[in-house]
Amino acid sequence: MEKTIDILAVGELLADLIGQQMHNSLLDTPTFERFQGGSPANMAANMARLGNRAALVACVGSDNLGVYLVDEVGSAGVDTEYIARSTHDPTSIVLVSRSKGTPDFIAYRQADRQLMPYHLPDTLLTQARLFHTTCFALSQEPAQSTLVDAAARAGRVGCQVSIDCNYAPSIWPDREQAWQVIKAYCSAGALVKLSEDDAARLYGQPTGVDQIITDFHEMGATLVCLTLGAEGSLVSTNGGADRVQLPGRKIEVIDVTGAGDAYWAGFLTAWLDGRSPAACAEAGADVAVMKLTRKGPLPTGISI
Repeated sequence: MEKTIDILAVGELLADLIGQQMHNSLLDTPTFERFQGGSPANMAANMARLGNRAALVACVGSDNLGVYLVDEVGSAGVDTEYIARSTHDPTSIVLVSRSKGTPDFIAYRQADRQLMPYHLPDTLLTQARLFHTTCFALSQEPAQSTLVDAAARAGRVGCQVSIDCNYAPSIWPDREQAWQVIKAYCSAGALVKLSEDDAARLYGQPTGVDQIITDFHEMGATLVCLTLGAEGSLVSTNGGADRVQLPGRKIEVIDVTGAGDAYWAGFLTAWLDGRSPAACAEAGADVAVMKLTRKGPLPTGISI
């Protein structure tokens, strides 16, 4: 079957209520502004802005907040045909602090976790070049089992699996279970992105780069991209035998929210174009800089 979708992003579409003052803690944040959020939804929107054919599989409530979110992600050029509406659960929301570091957040999970196998038939997976999700989406049932199964099926029908391993114990308290689920997902030959902060949360402590790279390749990842903040990024392929590290860039940070999604969108766009791991990392950094130096979503019509 012809590939008509460049990326099928699967998981949370929710409302981010982002603090309007620069504070590390929600305790000190008095006012918020509403944005369309959810890492897979942001990925789909960013990929569409980069000229890719992007579709989103997600679940929102049958409420006006759900209407707002579907309209927002659709306005970015994302195919919203596969977004489900729950008649029982309201749309999920997340409160997020505005910070130059990892933001403080609280997630109110409702409709986003209600993804079922029938939302991801093989006929849809066969059309996609990339199948992408996140730890947030994998953290709760029934979406958890749905996504692990769909990733395995995606791999069998020639669709490359991808994950942003954005683990957070506040979202997924059972770390041991998280490891098992992530391993099952990566066994489909995943492209993996995670930050140093993600890794420290997943391991429960700061962990060396070599250990992180080795562990993810042993779980089945074909490519591991570790973002290192101001120090740049490291990309590993061929079971860890081939590695390339790119230095960081000095910029004036305006907002870190969504920077990881922006980076991975640039990286995967270059990957779809058949570029080298180093070139993919450069493209990812280019898009991340655009996001870090502005408030709100990326502009439309980006080229890398």
